Amino acid sequence: MIRVEAVSKYYEKEEAIRNVSFTIGKGEMAFLTGPSGAGKSTLLKLLYLSEMPDAGVITVAGFRTSDLKESSIPLLRRNIGVVFQDFKLLSNKTVYENIALTLHIRGIPEKETKERVHSVLRLVNLRHKADAFPLTLSGGEQQRITIARAIVGEPTVMLADEPTGNLDFDNERGIMQIFKEINTKGTTILIATHNKGLFTNTGRRVLFIENGALLKEETG
Repeated sequence: MIRVEAVSKYYEKEEAIRNVSFTIGKGEMAFLTGPSGAGKSTLLKLLYLSEMPDAGVITVAGFRTSDLKESSIPLLRRNIGVVFQDFKLLSNKTVYENIALTLHIRGIPEKETKERVHSVLRLVNLRHKADAFPLTLSGGEQQRITIARAIVGEPTVMLADEPTGNLDFDNERGIMQIFKEINTKGTTILIATHNKGLFTNTGRRVLFIENGALLKEETG
């Protein structure tokens, strides 16, 4: 479902990602870890084509970057849900509107949109916050809304960048439980984190990256 083959990325001749290769299987949940500045966020940006690799090939949800036309990038992104550490919620729109926006852009009928939005809100246990605005929510609630927004389009792949970075232990545990439930339904998930507690004793694959290079792979 995710294949990275000898991928490198440069910024002004400086290597941010250096000859990285790995595969995440369909329906798998895995972790990408390393210190700040190791290249985790850059690698995720390459996976959802916020940026393009300077060398190598990435395949996500059946799309190969080497074969992809610019006009096809939006189609690829429909297959990818992204959870950001800083939420990126629109403060002038309600929780419902933030989540529904993705479906409105795709032209999904309002009846189906309403059903899907309320379904994901139930999954993250925030159905009662549908009419609230993001700034009235706690950090944990905002992160759950971010996850709901990422999955409402029913992506086959989910990428999460430090999804529990600003949360306390209880919220952290709740967020990880949501990811497990999503993964159980078949979504492939890659979580970038520096928090060892998220993957220790999980039995999940953990990829270690440092200075832009993949150092090793272990089982958490």
